[in-house]
Amino acid sequence: MLVAGSLFALFSGFYYWVPKWSGYMYNEWRGKFHFWGSLITFNVTFFPMHFLGLAGMPRRYADYPAQFTDFNQIASIGALGFGLMQVYFLFFVALPSYRGGKPAEAKPWDGAEGLEWTVPSPAPFHTFETPPKIH
Repeated sequence: MLVAGSLFALFSGFYYWVPKWSGYMYNEWRGKFHFWGSLITFNVTFFPMHFLGLAGMPRRYADYPAQFTDFNQIASIGALGFGLMQVYFLFFVALPSYRGGKPAEAKPWDGAEGLEWTVPSPAPFHTFETPPKIH
């Protein structure tokens, strides 16, 4: 669960910063589809494990009694779905956002504050030739 929690943090960072990195906006519908698909399949993967633990299945077993088969199959299907959602993210969200699309504004988000959002997207190589004015 910790790895998937870290992945969600990385995805949120990607979605927030990719317009500044690439100069293009990603497809918002595809981003939402990736988020909700990942969230649902993540829960389908790990929620049955709570019931398995309550039923007495030890952790980290390669082979287990047949009574635990159903919940383990559900968790395996969820893990496959979660993995497929990450392939979808790579090929349909991340890579296309670097190939083109709608050009990103300097400040694409309403809550974006800070000096990095005052320069055009993508940020130039030497961002500030002269020190910026801070208000």
